[in-house]
Amino acid sequence: MSSPQLRELSYHDRAELRALIVIHPGENPSMKTLKKVTHPFGLAVLLAVGAIQSSAADPAAEVAAIHAVDDVWVKAFNARDADTMAAQYDEQAVLLPPGAPAVHGRTEIRGFFVKMMPEAAQEGLAFGLGAKPVGGARGDWGWSSGSYVLKNKTGKVIDTGKYLSVSKKQDGKWLYVRDTWNSDGPPASAEPAAPAKK
Repeated sequence: MSSPQLRELSYHDRAELRALIVIHPGENPSMKTLKKVTHPFGLAVLLAVGAIQSSAADPAAEVAAIHAVDDVWVKAFNARDADTMAAQYDEQAVLLPPGAPAVHGRTEIRGFFVKMMPEAAQEGLAFGLGAKPVGGARGDWGWSSGSYVLKNKTGKVIDTGKYLSVSKKQDGKWLYVRDTWNSDGPPASAEPAAPAKK
């Protein structure tokens, strides 16, 4: 090994190299050969483990998987399938709907969606997501955010807004642990309309 290459190695690595090359007094020469073989093998194992960890943590693939859950949710809403919608949530998830109290746990979240379905069916509501959602993932945690549009059975847009979800990966599947959305429009007035002036 040339001296410039040796200088690129750390002090610890250079010491290990010297130990591989020098036969110490009383040392069996076959031990030198064993050290030569095991050092590269250990390095190969470290490199392989590093490659596995980096491939297992591909952020783009994880974000795509999180967005795929969003797509399942939308298809289930449009099919009036509250069971499939609820199945995308962790057992301890919290749904944070606009203008309503928080809904805790998968069972209660399913109940919330079940109550929503008759009106959605009557109005022929169709939910869609914007074309460019964003998201991120690190380890077993991830998030997704974007815009939505809600249309009635005539195709008229009746609402637009944005959403944000936080997800956790469990047994290879991403599940919502927090989910919220709100409208771009002003909140509906709780007061009755004033009577027309005569």
